[in-house]
Amino acid sequence: MNKKLHSEAVDHFFRAILTLKTEEECYQFFEDVCTVNEVLSFSQRYEVAKMLREKKTYLEIAEHTGASTATISRVNRSLNFGNDGYDMTFARLKEQEAKG
Repeated sequence: MNKKLHSEAVDHFFRAILTLKTEEECYQFFEDVCTVNEVLSFSQRYEVAKMLREKKTYLEIAEHTGASTATISRVNRSLNFGNDGYDMTFARLKEQEAKG
């Protein structure tokens, strides 16, 4: 994990996020904390990661998400050399879908 990211303030922020219980609460919180473009950028990167794991091509991903090849490449690097955060959430969502 990135030591530059760790701080008391970031810990507190993440604990606040962990209190959110519904998608509506997430919308309320993130609309207050982030700009619309920041939320859209987060969601775009997540969609790019999902499509990369589905073995889609850069061209398919760019056409579907509007992401630049630079963004796709950065997300791909995170998938291959990062902290497995994307894969952790993909697995948890898959488990939730299997449960019903």
